[in-house]
Amino acid sequence: MDLRSELLKSIWYGFTALDLEKSGKVSKSQLKVLSHNLCTVLAIPHDPVALEEHFRDDDDGPVSSQGYMPYLNKYILDKVEDGCFVKEQVDELCWTLTAKKNYKPEKDNENVLPGKDAFRLWCLFNFLSEDKYPLVMVPDEVEYLLKKICMAMSVELNCVELEDFISQEAVQQNGFTVWTFLEMMNTGKLTRGINQEITSMAIEEVYREIVGDVLKEGYLWKKGQLRRNWKERWFTLKPSTLSYYTSEERKERQGNIPLDANCCVEVLPDRDGKRCMFCLKTLSKTYEMSASDTKQRQEWAAAIQTAIRLHSEGKTSLHKDLKLKRREQREQRERRRLAKEEELHRLRALQEEKERKLAELELLKEAQRQAQALLEHDELRRRKQHEEMQAALEVQLREAEESRASMQAEMVLKEEEASRQRKRIKELEAMQESLEEALQLEIKARQDEETFRYTQTGLLSEEEEKMKALMALQEEQEEYILKTQREKQELRQEMENKSRALEEAQRQLEEVRANRHRVDQDVVAAQRKLRQASTNVKHWNVQMNRLMRPIGPGEKRSSGGGSFSSFQIPSQRDPGLRLRQRTDDHDDEESKENVDNSCTQSGCEGERGERRLSHTSNGDMDIP
Repeated sequence: MDLRSELLKSIWYGFTALDLEKSGKVSKSQLKVLSHNLCTVLAIPHDPVALEEHFRDDDDGPVSSQGYMPYLNKYILDKVEDGCFVKEQVDELCWTLTAKKNYKPEKDNENVLPGKDAFRLWCLFNFLSEDKYPLVMVPDEVEYLLKKICMAMSVELNCVELEDFISQEAVQQNGFTVWTFLEMMNTGKLTRGINQEITSMAIEEVYREIVGDVLKEGYLWKKGQLRRNWKERWFTLKPSTLSYYTSEERKERQGNIPLDANCCVEVLPDRDGKRCMFCLKTLSKTYEMSASDTKQRQEWAAAIQTAIRLHSEGKTSLHKDLKLKRREQREQRERRRLAKEEELHRLRALQEEKERKLAELELLKEAQRQAQALLEHDELRRRKQHEEMQAALEVQLREAEESRASMQAEMVLKEEEASRQRKRIKELEAMQESLEEALQLEIKARQDEETFRYTQTGLLSEEEEKMKALMALQEEQEEYILKTQREKQELRQEMENKSRALEEAQRQLEEVRANRHRVDQDVVAAQRKLRQASTNVKHWNVQMNRLMRPIGPGEKRSSGGGSFSSFQIPSQRDPGLRLRQRTDDHDDEESKENVDNSCTQSGCEGERGERRLSHTSNGDMDIP
């Protein structure tokens, strides 16, 4: 039984305790509290939103145990690490939840166990219960646990009271539940006359042995490693470690000795005033100890060797191993019981078969007696028939003798007739020979006819094969003619398609020519507009030059503000203007060439001319 199974047993009680209506479902708010408490005692981080996200697709109703198990495994149990938490705290949490609902002992009963003892018995029950839900404990395990407790109290188990409880119908059918077990313990019948403190100490001892994996506990004298003095310590032996404390309260641990396959125990002779000595050897140290008597030394040596064996076999608990062995023994006993019942059933069937065969034998004997009587009756009847037949045969014999005499006379006549018949047979044999010769001739003629017929059949088959070949050639010729006709049709269709494509191309060529003619006309109009714009620009440049000419000293402005007749045009032309004219002429030639190449560039030439006009107008602002 692994750690997850042990935790699930305790958590199952906590979950069922929250199911107040016994419907098998618990509300999400209660599951949140349970999950938070489990994360706290298991020392793992708690995600409060994980439960809501896990059941995001569900409604707001309660959640069943089957619905809670995936969340429990994924978000809690998968994160649990052995050794990072105290399992007793988890058990106390789940016991607190389930005891409030289910554990209600009678207050007036003086034999009621204290809460701590009830908790330890609950933990022992979980440990020894079967690995199926709801958790129950078989009567054999209950008897084993009670014997351990009684052995710890040094008393003998009252088997009569235990048999009374086991004989109950509910226990016979389903086994012991934990509440039935605690109710039985609270009656005090099994621990009658024993002090409550002794019972509590016994329960604690069994709890530490089975649940706490304590193989042995007790006081031993230990020799120090440095001072080499002897001190009495309380030792606790577990499958993997041997710990020692100052006292049996186990509050101050003085040391811890790890056990492995390399450790061994040896008995030492008495010395230094100590007796019943033994030592525990590890790879690094040797620990010398002294027991109170030889029996204690033997028990401690055997217990330590058992712990070393368990550790070497990879087992973490002695009682888990013993529980599995007891379970295997119960299964073997059950198999033997079933086999015995099957054998008894088979023997019973054989006995019934034997009785049936004996009855059949009696019937056969009766039938044999009846058959014997019938045989005797048949024998008398056959004897009577035989006598009657013998008389009839004598009569027939006399008649046969009379017929013999008549037959001899007839034989003479028959011999004469036979001689005549022999003669006739000879004649028939001669006729048969002649007929056989004729038959041989006819057979030979038929054989010749068959040979001719076979030859004729061969010729017909050859003629048929030639006819088939001729038909095949004719079919090939027809297929070739059909193929040729199809190819001619495809060529004719292809020529029609090409002619249509040629006509379409000619039509598109005509459209392109018409578009080119229109574009040429547009280009001529654009050139005319460009020349007009160039003339206007030149006129504007002249006017601007007149306006920008500086006035010399002594010159007078014209009285008329709107007339420029008094200004003189300079004799030399502006070199920038001549450069712009040459540029315009060059651009006109390029525009004509571009018109011939593409019909779509006319608009671009117009824009380029407008930019050139704007550039010319801006450049003419410079004063020479």
